[in-house]
Amino acid sequence: MLRRSEDHAGRYAVLYPAIAEVARRLDAEYLGLIDVGRPLGLNLIVDRVGISYGGDQHLGDASSPVQVDCSVVGDGRVPRTPPPEVDVRMILDRAPLDVRDPGGRDRIRRAVADGSVLDAEIDLAKVISPERISGDPISVLPEAVTSVPDRALPVILTTWSLSRYPPERRRRFVHAMGEASAARKVAWVSVEGVGVAPTIPTLGDRPASGHSIIGVTVFEPSATRLHSEVAGDALGRCWSRGKLLSWFV
Repeated sequence: MLRRSEDHAGRYAVLYPAIAEVARRLDAEYLGLIDVGRPLGLNLIVDRVGISYGGDQHLGDASSPVQVDCSVVGDGRVPRTPPPEVDVRMILDRAPLDVRDPGGRDRIRRAVADGSVLDAEIDLAKVISPERISGDPISVLPEAVTSVPDRALPVILTTWSLSRYPPERRRRFVHAMGEASAARKVAWVSVEGVGVAPTIPTLGDRPASGHSIIGVTVFEPSATRLHSEVAGDALGRCWSRGKLLSWFV
């Protein structure tokens, strides 16, 4: 069993409870996960890894080849409720990579210190066989949401993806999610720096303060709602790309 030490895999520890929380709020029985801005779509294996939050709290798959440690600070306790079954998983990126392609694996491995653990993550991604949608995420987001089966809740995932966007483009991304929700509920789980996700409160924290805010935004079908008026909730803060977590809910 391989334990991930690099910062980037800590995102599983913050995504897992956030996805479970939005599913609970919307009483979702099935999910359609859409990973934005991550070419390999490794966020999509979030329900296939094991996570230890210290003490006796372990979530996810204890037998998974990928295990993640996360330290919890503060009085909040990460909820134990697992997310529901995932119907479909999609990578949404300008140039999504095929996890079965050795070239794509090599490209990512060059940027990651522990290639052996990356291989374990990719092997899990091969099992789930995510769909890939190429193009500008803002333009093709409605297509991705439409591809989610009717019985499933579309959940858009961004983990430090929007920081590469200028503010105006971030607002356009929010507008695209609102447009995609014209006929159904759409949820957005975001793990972004302070002030980066336009719908998530900053909690009085300063931008570039060294930590990120875990947020959830729900877009309801409405002919009269202005997308700029949509407000989400902050579920917690995290540091070191998910290695340290403060949970509010």
